Formats: sequence, structure tokens, C-alpha cells
Amino acid sequence: MSKGYSLKNVDELSGGDNEFIAVLVQTFLEEIPPDLDSMVQAVESDNPQMAYQYAHKMKPNLQLFDINLLSQIKQIEAWSKTNKAKEEIKPVLDHIVVTVNGAIEDLKADFQ
Repeated sequence: MSKGYSLKNVDELSGGDNEFIAVLVQTFLEEIPPDLDSMVQAVESDNPQMAYQYAHKMKPNLQLFDINLLSQIKQIEAWSKTNKAKEEIKPVLDHIVVTVNGAIEDLKADFQ
């Protein structure tokens, strides 16, 4: 079964330093879940600017762990600049939540 993340970029950045990799994973596991929750709450409370900030903040970490959500994150960012209803972005948000939570579970299983 394939994992919800890849360490390709992490390995490249770390130069194979396992302690540094562990720090990057730990940082991801500490920062991403509350950011994800905050982004969900921002969309739920119809606060597009806050949704944009959390989507933008999460983007580098998602890219570092090769979690393929760039287009969905960009959709959240673009939605924040429109006056469209939150219902229009909910399916994208739901996909992000499921994908990120899967990656978090995989990382926890592999590193804790």
C-alpha cells in the first residue's frame, strides 16, 4: 500500500541526516494538524482571509513531504479572493483533510 507522503524531498534537504529527518517529521506532526483544523474552521465560519493564511502556511510543508495537494491549496487560496459561498470550496477542503490526515497517520506509524 502506498503511503500518503514521500521522503524524497526530505532526504534531499537533510542529506541523509536521520536526526534532521526526525525533526522535520516531528515539526510537521506538531504544526500541520492545528493548521488544518484552523483552515477548516475558517472555511466553516466563512472567513476566507483566514482560510487563505492557513492554506498558504501549510503549502511548503505539504510540498516538502510530497503530499500532492498543491492544486487544491491553490483553489482554497483563490476561493479566498472571491465572494463565492463556502459550499463551493467544501469538496476541495474535504479532499485536503482526508489526504493530510492519511499522511499524518502514515508518518505517525513510521516515525513514532
